[in-house]
Amino acid sequence: MASSFFWIKDAPSMTAAPETTLPEKSLLLIVDDDPLISDTLSFSMSSVFEVITSHSRAHCTQLLRQLRRAPQVALVDLGLPPLPHRPDEGFALISDLLKLAPEIKIVVLSGQGDADNARHARTLGATDFVAKPCNPAELHKILQRALSYRSLDEIRAPGFSASPLIGNSPAIQKLKVQLQQYADSPFPVLIEGESGSGKEIVASSCLHLDTRRRSKPFFALNCAAISPSLVEPTLFGYAKGAFTGAVTATAGYFEDAADGTLFLDEIGELPLELQAKLLRVLENGEYQRVGETQKRVSHARIIAATNRDLRREVRSGNFRADLYHRLSVFSITVPPLREMDDDRLLLLEHFRQRYATQTQAPFILSDAARALWSRYSFPGNVRELRNIVIRLTAKYPGQSVDSSALEAELDLQDEPLAPVTAPPLVSTESDASIVAAGQRLQQPDPFSLDRLLAETERNYIEAALRLAHGNVSQAARLLGINRTTLYNRMESFAKEQ
Repeated sequence: MASSFFWIKDAPSMTAAPETTLPEKSLLLIVDDDPLISDTLSFSMSSVFEVITSHSRAHCTQLLRQLRRAPQVALVDLGLPPLPHRPDEGFALISDLLKLAPEIKIVVLSGQGDADNARHARTLGATDFVAKPCNPAELHKILQRALSYRSLDEIRAPGFSASPLIGNSPAIQKLKVQLQQYADSPFPVLIEGESGSGKEIVASSCLHLDTRRRSKPFFALNCAAISPSLVEPTLFGYAKGAFTGAVTATAGYFEDAADGTLFLDEIGELPLELQAKLLRVLENGEYQRVGETQKRVSHARIIAATNRDLRREVRSGNFRADLYHRLSVFSITVPPLREMDDDRLLLLEHFRQRYATQTQAPFILSDAARALWSRYSFPGNVRELRNIVIRLTAKYPGQSVDSSALEAELDLQDEPLAPVTAPPLVSTESDASIVAAGQRLQQPDPFSLDRLLAETERNYIEAALRLAHGNVSQAARLLGINRTTLYNRMESFAKEQ
């Protein structure tokens, strides 16, 4: 009885659609608001992939909730409506895709190809970034290369007991101790942690494969990746005729999991009305199939995961307090990479050797590059680190990677900057500034505070850009604003000229 760790197995359909055999081709998702580009890419890729297309972030997320299997790979444009000239929607879609289908490989294909956008897309979890236009044959190679890394990092042999947790930092040592304490307990476990930190590996490997339940089924449901109307029949099953399309009685995940493990990822997305039913199962094991009155009993162990602060969700009324306390009998926090010190180097070596099994030629970091690696905070956590290793393996097989080559792969816009050398500025006392302002207000010519503030803002922006040598991200940090805000103000000034 096989199941997908992060997608929906045999999710019920609300329409009477006939069952079909899944195609052998990998499923490719193309998201672009230009129909010509979508049609051209779809045609050129259809010989290798089964292709589905979408034109916006909202349409794409809706589409994925309806699919019976997750796409293996996605081509995503950054400039999507309603803001096609900015990358915001594309960045948000990358996060959405990984939330809905954590195993998906994302390749960004965008005309907004400046280095900062590329680095930020990779930080969010994109495997690669390709500037438009791109030769279809080259794009084929990039997509196939992205898919080729799946089996190395995401498939573990049944019964494999070596811990997947790499590291010796205090944060990882604490996590390992907790996992040893909780692994064979029958009680629920709540796994908390940032996106990309490895919560799913903790659930499947440490809390299932490394326990007495390893020979039992492991089922996983991503609560964010399924329509709310399908969550209940997927979890509890349904009787024949319970709804349109229910042509036969079907068991749910609780029943199929039997004495094994049921992993509920993104538990914070579970609708409130279903939280009460889940609570009942946790309290006494009882549940009912949709459309039945017969009580059934589940003995499956529940593991839940979230990147939300569920305590805050409880206070805001979005999550039941009683369910939170029942789920968090044991609570585990998977640490972010920025708290793992030299473990970042151990993970580098782990993934470097793993992906080198395909190329037989691992790259080597120079001393300066290793120092930069150790300082970098990896805001995308293990997912970002792994993707960086993949790209370096592909770009520099058997070569030495210096700090400048590594820096091109990192998203440094939020990293601490070295002090900027600038001419000394003449400071004035507060009282003197107030006196000068008073004198200006007493002059006969008209005064406009709005015009003065606009001129001051323009001057500071110009000064920051000069100090940053035209680097918009660095100028934004000097001004204490984000890059998007700075772009908007620069565009506004340009229109006024």
